[in-house]
Amino acid sequence: MALSGKRIGLFFGSFNPVHTGHMIIANYMVTRAGLDEVWMVVSPHNPLKDKKSLANDHDRLHLVNLAIGDNAKIRASNIEFQLPKPSYTIDTLVYLEEKYPQHQFILLMGGDNLLTLDKWKSHEKIVEHPIYVYKRPGSTGGLYEKNPNVHYMDAPLLDISATYIRDCLQQGLSIEYLVPDRVYEYLLNNKIYR
Repeated sequence: MALSGKRIGLFFGSFNPVHTGHMIIANYMVTRAGLDEVWMVVSPHNPLKDKKSLANDHDRLHLVNLAIGDNAKIRASNIEFQLPKPSYTIDTLVYLEEKYPQHQFILLMGGDNLLTLDKWKSHEKIVEHPIYVYKRPGSTGGLYEKNPNVHYMDAPLLDISATYIRDCLQQGLSIEYLVPDRVYEYLLNNKIYR
C-alpha cells in the first residue's frame, strides 16, 4: 500500500536551547498553515553561526523532544547529524526529498533569514520550494520578498533569544516561562549551559 504524502514544514535551528518562542511558531505553523507535521530539524552547526557556544547535538535534540512532549504533529529531527558538516539547508532538502519522495517539504523561516537567503548555498534552488516566513520586527524580505514561493504568516512572536537564556543560566538567573516546563526542569538539573 502506497503511503499518502504529507505536507511537512521544516523548521531548522540550532535550538540552543529550544525556547517557548520556537514552540509557538512550530505550533502555529502546524495548526494554521495547512501542514500535516512540523519537523524541528536540529542543526549540528549552522555555517553562519559561531560553534563555540553550541551545546552537544544530542543534548539539544533531547531538549527539543522534551519541549514537544506528546504533540504528534511536531517531531524532533536529527537528520542533519548524519549529513556532512557544516549543514547546508539545500543538502538536507535534497536528502529528504530522495528519502521521502511521497512528502512535500515546506521551509519555515524567520524574516531575518529570508533577508540573508542570497548568502546561503544554492539559494536559487532553495526558493524553488515553498517557504513560509514568520515576520520578524524590522526585517524585510530582501531579494526574495516578492518570490511567488514565499508566503508570509502572521505567527505570534516572542522576543526571546537563546543567547539571552544561555546568559541567564550562566549567571544563575531564572529562565522559568522562557522555555517549556520540561525543558526548564531539565536545564535546572543539568549543567549543559553552565
